[in-house]
Amino acid sequence: MKIVWSRQNATVRDVYETLREQRQIAYTTVMTMMKILEKKKFLKKTQKDRAYVYQPTRPRDQVLKTMVQEFVSRVFDGAAEPLLVHLVKDRHLSEEEIQQITRMIQETK
Repeated sequence: MKIVWSRQNATVRDVYETLREQRQIAYTTVMTMMKILEKKKFLKKTQKDRAYVYQPTRPRDQVLKTMVQEFVSRVFDGAAEPLLVHLVKDRHLSEEEIQQITRMIQETK
């Protein structure tokens, strides 16, 4: 998704080539993931010549919110607290970061 957002539109080959600069990945894996994202309506495709060109259907913030909600629901049975505890312990947050998170929590009350 990050690659498609940054480019505004991309083929499977575009995404694959960009990812290959960072790590080993199979073309079919990229193709499968883009099909899944299309099925979930995060991407839409149009045909140009012999390739499909994918475009994001929603803004980044909206998609991230949906993906995080799905993750929390699937992995943590819908409870965000265990996820936050894990992130705080695992990420070794600085005192300043913890204070910033505390302020954000207070603002949502």
